[in-house]
Amino acid sequence: MSRAADQSSTIGLTQAAGIIASDIKLAHSVFALPFAILAAFMAFPQRPSPPWRESAIKLVLIVVCMFFARTWAMLVNRLADRTIDAGNERTKRRAFASGRLSARTGWTAAAGCAAAFIGVASLFWFIFSNMWPPLLAAPVLAWIAFYSFTKRFTALCHLFLGGALAASPLAAAIAVDPRTLSTTPSLWFLAGFVLMWVAGFDVIYALADEEFDRCRGLNSIPARLGWRRAIWASRALHALALALLIGAWRWDPRFGLLFGVGVAIVACLLMLEHSIVARRGKAGLDMAFFTVNGIVSCVLGAVGCLDVLTRA
Repeated sequence: MSRAADQSSTIGLTQAAGIIASDIKLAHSVFALPFAILAAFMAFPQRPSPPWRESAIKLVLIVVCMFFARTWAMLVNRLADRTIDAGNERTKRRAFASGRLSARTGWTAAAGCAAAFIGVASLFWFIFSNMWPPLLAAPVLAWIAFYSFTKRFTALCHLFLGGALAASPLAAAIAVDPRTLSTTPSLWFLAGFVLMWVAGFDVIYALADEEFDRCRGLNSIPARLGWRRAIWASRALHALALALLIGAWRWDPRFGLLFGVGVAIVACLLMLEHSIVARRGKAGLDMAFFTVNGIVSCVLGAVGCLDVLTRA
């Protein structure tokens, strides 16, 4: 029996769950969750007034699905990369890389989250006669887990991560009303923004592992292009993200001045993010990656929901 298995066998279920929650950083759910909630608000019927009890149930189910989907994706990521992480000074203390938890424990938890996600998604069929969430549940799980393997063969892995998070507003809209994908083009602009925004800040995050990735033959834009050109690639992605966000604002009549102020705030925050990296280098990566981008998602989610509610 391996050392990891020996250690895991002495850890109770509650302790293992605590280690997993700490390791996969549940606080990072803030990147995608506000956009799923915003998309749900955009998909709710506006006139006549939406049935709030039904809408509240759908919103709760979406949040629960987001929790299980993200936990599944992050567990797959940690498990797929555990050998790589063990050789990286920055990541070697992660639960599976260090052996605090065994791979068997991780895959069991991941399977449980996948089953729970499919089960909760199925409630949309049983309660609201919407068959699309359970039908798309397995493909969604496969898509959001696929990112974990992409850095083994493409430097565009950052776009795959962006695509995984961009699925959240589209999936939320489908869960509320599948017809909105064809009747609400602003949802696609919003998903495009999430894709480019996440890809841009993931390039910044990958700067921390530039040399390690290059030495291990892993693919990333920093490893392929170097620090300076990677930063410019991130800036280009964020410029495109901002253009898509402006498109969402201008395309949806429910987005007014309040959302426009949010767009302006996001533009300032993205400039601040790149200023931090330019001035502080690696020392500023944590602030640029989590703090600034967490504020971006919360601001847009809040002002978008308020605009939709007040201008319906």
